[in-house]
Amino acid sequence: MMNYALTPVHFLERAGRYFPKVELVSLLPDRSEHRTTYGALHRRARALAAALQAAGLKRGDRVATLMWNHYAHLEAYFGIPAAGGVIHPLNLRLHIDDIAYIAKHAEDRFLIVDDALIPLAEELRARYSFERVIAAPLAGRGVPAPYDDYEAMLRGAPAEFTYPDFDENEPLGMCYTSGTTGRPRGVVYSHRSTTIHTYNIVLMGGMAITHRDVVCACVPMFHVNAWGMPYGCAMAGAKQVFLGPHLDPITILDTFEREQVTCSGGVPTVWIGVLDALDREPKRWHLSPGLRLVIGGSAAPETMIRGFDKHGITVLHAWGMTETSPTCTLAPLKHGLENLPQDEQYAYRAKQGIPHPFVELRVCNANGEVASDGRTMGEIQVRGPYVTERYYKMEPDPEKFTPDGWLRTGDVAAVDDEGYIKITDRTKDLIKSGGEWISSVDLENEIMGHPAVAEAAVIAVPDPRWDERPLAAIVLKPGARATAEEIDAFLAGKFPRWWLPDQYAFIEEIPRTSTGKFLKSALRERFHDRNAAGLVRIKREHVRQAR
Repeated sequence: MMNYALTPVHFLERAGRYFPKVELVSLLPDRSEHRTTYGALHRRARALAAALQAAGLKRGDRVATLMWNHYAHLEAYFGIPAAGGVIHPLNLRLHIDDIAYIAKHAEDRFLIVDDALIPLAEELRARYSFERVIAAPLAGRGVPAPYDDYEAMLRGAPAEFTYPDFDENEPLGMCYTSGTTGRPRGVVYSHRSTTIHTYNIVLMGGMAITHRDVVCACVPMFHVNAWGMPYGCAMAGAKQVFLGPHLDPITILDTFEREQVTCSGGVPTVWIGVLDALDREPKRWHLSPGLRLVIGGSAAPETMIRGFDKHGITVLHAWGMTETSPTCTLAPLKHGLENLPQDEQYAYRAKQGIPHPFVELRVCNANGEVASDGRTMGEIQVRGPYVTERYYKMEPDPEKFTPDGWLRTGDVAAVDDEGYIKITDRTKDLIKSGGEWISSVDLENEIMGHPAVAEAAVIAVPDPRWDERPLAAIVLKPGARATAEEIDAFLAGKFPRWWLPDQYAFIEEIPRTSTGKFLKSALRERFHDRNAAGLVRIKREHVRQAR
């Protein structure tokens, strides 16, 4: 067989050749609309590659982006690797000191930034010196010194451009972990790994993206390559819609209606607000029939899946992480399972699913691989062609990688006899009470099934008798009321009594990480004191079930 390099640059050529008229729609930071095509993307990404090479970019140089989701960021997704560089999207929601640490650790040479984000770029440049900084004038304003004008660079790019002779194993991009428990760590993606990941997500067993789809990623392009959706859409020839920084429920739904979006993806906290808006005004929006939402980042409550079904919207559960490019599993119903009673079907759909092709997954505890009984919990371990084997500039960490070469994810799950995994917690979020494990995720998802509850996060708090006990922090829906006793009664009978939280706290909002996940470390710090303000204690005798 021919030695043909696997590289997403092929997707750029394919989109430009076979889908040149397919639209790319962007809602820019100032809320103006920009429309272009794959044909224009093909020309401009190649021009960007030529301009970067003319500016001195060498093979393997890192080019950082500080940008929202839009057409220019998509051009960087293709143009930087096409030049032989490594695209490094910076997470602009991190603290500026963390952003500077990441840029320095990655040794980024160039920076491309939205003109709307120049104030943030100035803070970054005060902490780290890029050799060259380039501003994309999205709002049509002039570009201040010392920034190079992105559009002028493209206009002045050399007319002739030839792709490098790629080795599929050389780096294409990199992202850093969020660093909630330490310094962020870099993960480098190769041309080969990104290509295989892209194939997996467009499969019918994945997101099932085709040239007939209109796809809007509601996950930032600076977060694990927007789950690979921009590359997958280009490969398939699907229309793409970008929302910039505008992820409020009304803007999402208005855009979905206007562009007739058929597929989207994002974390549960995005979809909580969207579902609430649909429930309040079910006849306001006329969305595409068969709209499907891929939900990952954290577990989606079964009530959310049922809620979207009522509006004709299908939820597909997924799981992955920065270290896995990121998507490793998806939870469509396997053939035959659609004949099960409806409640059993929902139970499967609320799990995180089965592994993609080439992804090997096992669930292990201290005694080894756990039984496929759907109950026994252990840590998910994975390996595969788009799973990292070490962090950038680090030797393999025995706490993160097993001696036989599996990534220890830190996610705790059970696996059933069909091979579906169900995330029960992060190892650091499991609650160990009296020697028994309690899943905070299961409690959260059930609490969010209460009609008055918008969001819930369950954490472990110290207990002098049981070591740890669960505490539930709850955000109520606007105008809704509920007491701790009512929530407790709602949970009764759904879990063993000793699982139920001893304390409830009704708060205005749950703190989040830069990627929209619940920041439980902040809640643990806030409620470490058993007498913290706002806590409601439930008195009960804890009953331990005999094993």
